[in-house]
Amino acid sequence: LRSSSCPSSQLAGALSPWVMTAAPGAHQAIRRGAAAWADGLICLGRTRAVTSNLAFGSSRRHASSSSQGKRPRTALFFPGQGVQKVGMITPWLEAFPRTAKPIIEEIDHYMGFKLSDIIADGPSKLLTRTPNAQPAIMATSILILRILEREFSFDVAQRVDVTLGHSLGEFAALVAGGYLEFEDSLYLVRKRAEAMAEATRRAVEEYGGEYGMVAIVTEPEYLGPLIAAIHDFVGHSSAGSKGDSSEDVPPIEQVLIANINSKNQIVLSGNIERIKTLSTHVRQFLGHDPRAVRLNSDSPFHSPLMKPAVGVMKSILSKKSRVKGREGEDIVAFPGRLPCVSNVSARPFESREDVKDLLARQCLETVRWWDSIKYLDQEEKVRRWIGIGPGKVGRNLVGKEVGMRGKDSVKGGGVWGITDPSEIEEMLRGLEDTERVSEEEID
Repeated sequence: LRSSSCPSSQLAGALSPWVMTAAPGAHQAIRRGAAAWADGLICLGRTRAVTSNLAFGSSRRHASSSSQGKRPRTALFFPGQGVQKVGMITPWLEAFPRTAKPIIEEIDHYMGFKLSDIIADGPSKLLTRTPNAQPAIMATSILILRILEREFSFDVAQRVDVTLGHSLGEFAALVAGGYLEFEDSLYLVRKRAEAMAEATRRAVEEYGGEYGMVAIVTEPEYLGPLIAAIHDFVGHSSAGSKGDSSEDVPPIEQVLIANINSKNQIVLSGNIERIKTLSTHVRQFLGHDPRAVRLNSDSPFHSPLMKPAVGVMKSILSKKSRVKGREGEDIVAFPGRLPCVSNVSARPFESREDVKDLLARQCLETVRWWDSIKYLDQEEKVRRWIGIGPGKVGRNLVGKEVGMRGKDSVKGGGVWGITDPSEIEEMLRGLEDTERVSEEEID
């Protein structure tokens, strides 16, 4: 795989927020995906697709009732790990101190230490550590959402139809959708991050070697064959017979797809030497040399090495809420106030147990971001996309896939990102300008 023509650090920084991973055995699903590539979507099974659409439709009817069905369908999305930046809460504290300060104090109280100091002052190396970065990103995303709600009367239930988040961002999406309390979600994210960091430490201690993630950027027409080539490598590269699956290979030897971000970008996760071997296989298999960029990550997030995190998540999700006044209640509320799309299924969660199962499995399984965007764009006719949280990668990636940037009068929608207070006015004005689009124009 050839290296990027632009500086690796620059491209890695742009791609790193969208890094996650595949589970053992995920190659079977990938093979099915490659086979169905001509149809442009991955089949989830008739029952799940039908029930998901029914669930989405029911919530959509409720959410859009106040606008007599006239406004375009709207999605709220949140970023994943890699967008953290020292000082990312400072503009919000300066612009909205009366609202932001109590929320930040609340965050520090929930975390049990001054996470806000690390976010505000760094140093960057400390903020970038997974146990700090993950809760910092999620907390900043919800801080921005709360400011929109309290300072601008932004009613999520009335103005949004569905939420989703890229990997870590799924926790913020579940908070916004009414499935998790903010306090519980911070606790979940912190424990998840600690489990991932510990899994990496143990892998280095037990196996040695170097681990990380590599983004692969190719031409759209090569993506299906590229996934098939990776499946071939993962399925038949063990010391055993050709019938061995990736699950027969020690986790340390596995290289799996972390996520499918778009029609021309995937991310691989695992042992770096194995990824290099895979690059040779891809060149031989495809006769094509896609661009490979090492991401700024020393951990193979959501690879088989992260399996201990699944157990941690299942254990916590089986417990009751930590929130005062909700003691004794399940940590997951269901139904939420809005549908929330799962990274694992690329469809809305269907039940309380579905949320718990898929949220835990998400630590291992491929983040199907592209499938999620296609589902909402093509099947649910979402026309307005609001990204909330640090960084601009999410907005740019979604905008590229749906063919919009900012307000799009022709399509009656738009894609906006709220990372700084200065961006709020443009988003609110864009929503107002597209609020009265007719149903015919939306469809």
